[in-house]
Amino acid sequence: MSQPHTTDAVSYPEPLAHPEKRGIELIGASERHGRARDLFPVWAAPNVSVLNFTVGASLILLGLELWQAFLVIIAGSLPWILTGIVATSGPAAGTSGSVITRAIYGIRGNRVIVAFFGWFISAVFLALNWLASSFMGAELLAQLGFTDPVLAPVLVTIVVAAITVLVAVFGHSLILRSYPVVASVLLVIFLLVTAFILPHVQWGYAAPAPLDGAPLWSAITIGFAILASTPLSYTNSPDLARYLPEYTKSSRIVAATALGGALPCMLFTSVGALLATGIDAAAMDLGIESALLALLPAWLGPIFVVGVIINTISLNGMTTYTASMAFQSIGVPIRRIPSAVVVGAIGTALTIYLVMSTSLLDAVNLMLQLLVLISGPTMAIFATDVIIRRNRYNGRELFDERPGSPFWYSGGWHLPGLLAVILGAAVASLFLSNSAFTGPIAAAMGLLDLSVPVSMVVTASVYVALTRWSPARRNTTSNHVGANA
Repeated sequence: MSQPHTTDAVSYPEPLAHPEKRGIELIGASERHGRARDLFPVWAAPNVSVLNFTVGASLILLGLELWQAFLVIIAGSLPWILTGIVATSGPAAGTSGSVITRAIYGIRGNRVIVAFFGWFISAVFLALNWLASSFMGAELLAQLGFTDPVLAPVLVTIVVAAITVLVAVFGHSLILRSYPVVASVLLVIFLLVTAFILPHVQWGYAAPAPLDGAPLWSAITIGFAILASTPLSYTNSPDLARYLPEYTKSSRIVAATALGGALPCMLFTSVGALLATGIDAAAMDLGIESALLALLPAWLGPIFVVGVIINTISLNGMTTYTASMAFQSIGVPIRRIPSAVVVGAIGTALTIYLVMSTSLLDAVNLMLQLLVLISGPTMAIFATDVIIRRNRYNGRELFDERPGSPFWYSGGWHLPGLLAVILGAAVASLFLSNSAFTGPIAAAMGLLDLSVPVSMVVTASVYVALTRWSPARRNTTSNHVGANA
């Protein structure tokens, strides 16, 4: 059934003091505002993150030399370009990315993809980031005398999650206006922390057992998969750009989004790699959060933990905001604000489970690698569709859910899109290498993890090939994307 109320370009006031009521509804031209460069701090704030320290340290623990780790960090940041490309579809269509992907999977097919892939990615990233603040907050509480190893991180998780949901409830206006300040504050805090890390760095560091051959390439590819999984997960980037005027240059949207995410990731992941050279194995076994706080003066430790919590709230506030629109896009009759509360509850439950069952370093590395099987294909196909269509999407037609509508395809399913994602994930699993699962091809190649490039190449290639043979897609591309809402 169609949903007429979602096809009207409604006008809601967007004052900072009131929650954002809009969900996936189209945004009228009169409500479009801002410039592409406004996206830079929106993406920088959530990516000035303690997880970057964790991921950077893991590269050294894999056995890489510093220069090798730096090259992997640069390569792993390149997928941010895809995040930028996908973001351009937001202003073009004037709606959420979870609605735009109806053009890729069909009306019914999109519900399945968003319900499974979108929710899984959102829940995992909410948990991973809350997990970081939970461990850091619990470590600080321990220093203050509250040493309960379970209750402390659980309490921190609940408090941080509640504040995060409030950010998501107030939505786009709060994010756009507050994140530039948040990014600046976090940058100052993390640079201060970096200044106290650098004296402990072993600039002449050499790996205890230098890698070469297959073990070296295994470490490089695993590190790349971990790093690339972050930008590949941001298929929600259209949601943050959708309020920009339709005429905003795509190149500027790509640049602001990609650089906003990539620069802080590259900088502080590199610092994390440097950090690992100055910490012995025994300290790392206690957890990187404990090792990091031990290097800081007493006055800076609490400030850093507050910075970690602020970063967590900014990142998960964005994630919860966009995930709250997923319910609506799959047809669940729920408003965006109650949906944000549900998303927050799911993420909180998963975080509490991880707090009681794993360490921060283990959770981050394992989850990020497994996410590639989902995020790689979904990002690749979204970026490919934007390129194929030359970023021309008709917002009103995306909301037409009746049989025979432009994106109804075959019974509501667009087989080229669905098959491309499934095949991309299936083939990539053969090349995956981590502690939970090693694909047969990865094992045969000496534990090389080629899941990221394989997932993207296979998905994009299959999608392009199948859409060329699909009369329904050809007709949709030629007849229905010429005008934007």
